[in-house]
Amino acid sequence: MPNQCVDTNHQARLKRGQRIALTATVATLVLALGKAFVGWRFASPVLIADAFHSGADLLAIFASFFGLWLAGREKTEQFPYGLYRVETFVTLLAGAVICWAGFELIPEGWSKLGHVGENEILPTWPMLASGISMAVSLAIAVAERRVGRAINSQSLQVNASESFLDIATSAVVLLGLLLNYLGIRYVEGTVILLIAGLIVKLGWSSVRQSFLALLDANLDPELTSAIEKRVNEIYGVKGVSEVRIRQAGPFRMVDCVIYTSPTLPLYRAHHLADLAETAIRDQSEHVESVFVHVEPAVDHEMTVIIPVKDINGFASHVHGHFGRAPYFVAIRLNGRTEAIEDFYSNQYLEEKKFIGLKVIKTMLVQQIDLLFTASIGEISFYMLKDNLVDIYRIAEGQTVRDVLAQFHNKELPAITSPTHSVDESLVE
Repeated sequence: MPNQCVDTNHQARLKRGQRIALTATVATLVLALGKAFVGWRFASPVLIADAFHSGADLLAIFASFFGLWLAGREKTEQFPYGLYRVETFVTLLAGAVICWAGFELIPEGWSKLGHVGENEILPTWPMLASGISMAVSLAIAVAERRVGRAINSQSLQVNASESFLDIATSAVVLLGLLLNYLGIRYVEGTVILLIAGLIVKLGWSSVRQSFLALLDANLDPELTSAIEKRVNEIYGVKGVSEVRIRQAGPFRMVDCVIYTSPTLPLYRAHHLADLAETAIRDQSEHVESVFVHVEPAVDHEMTVIIPVKDINGFASHVHGHFGRAPYFVAIRLNGRTEAIEDFYSNQYLEEKKFIGLKVIKTMLVQQIDLLFTASIGEISFYMLKDNLVDIYRIAEGQTVRDVLAQFHNKELPAITSPTHSVDESLVE
């Protein structure tokens, strides 16, 4: 059910993007034809050039609509991940078209350098057409940007940026018509060249981003860091690695490897993976699919607690009773690297009941991963297991150094059940 809800939500977003792209396509078509007719009717080469530029925009916007339409097709056996990347590919093509439109404006701007207008009549209709073009481009740009950001559509956001540039282009055309009428040199051509450069820059940025997305480049390192931080906060996760984010059109696909206790039951591992998936989806509404792989934290950093009789570094001796041990040594393991973090005194020795339980509550604050002990009561055992702590049996009187050597050599047996009953654990 959750996946069906996600798919339905994604389809609704794509349809919303399709509607705005189709509306923008029709509006841009009418705008381009209108400018071309007025430019031809009133002999305005600048307005005709602007109509040509709008025609290039028309191709890009229609390509965006076509890409979103294909991306919205249902998943099939041949395309189990959907056709979301079509939208990215179309964005690449749209960026190329925008670059081409920018380059096409350069000769026009160059030819206008030094050109002196010969019009004796103010070009009212061409100027009016440019003003209408600015208003329509503004409406298109605002709508495309709002919807593009809402559904995370690259093509719509690129087209929105191009539409904002269209406003500037139409303003330049309007200014150029006026300056041409006044007979002022250089200004018209210079501004057209500037706009052409901005258009080429925008198109290249679109091409580059789309190309990187198609190559599965990490385009959102901040989201990657946020996912790692959030998943690491889940109780039971011992570490996160290999968070990979793929951009597929307007959506993201996330792969994640998490590490947890090697003895964790399968159903608990599945539950942990479900928690990680929920946490990842909460980080971005544009996540389409999440793949979480659970690995045992064998070679990752872990904290070990050992009850001991004395404080003598790695030469300290193991105490025979968990709750009645006078001291506990905390050791940080990182592969075969060992470091004593601290020794803790048992502050509950004078109490009569639930000593082990109280010790464990104190230890869990330290986020321990392993407990090595000679014996443990029922209440303490199940509380540790509920908190994903693995317990291994060791012999009383051994040194901490010997215990760690046995652990590295995989010679320590796991304690899979309490070593004594509830009644005994009350006074452990």
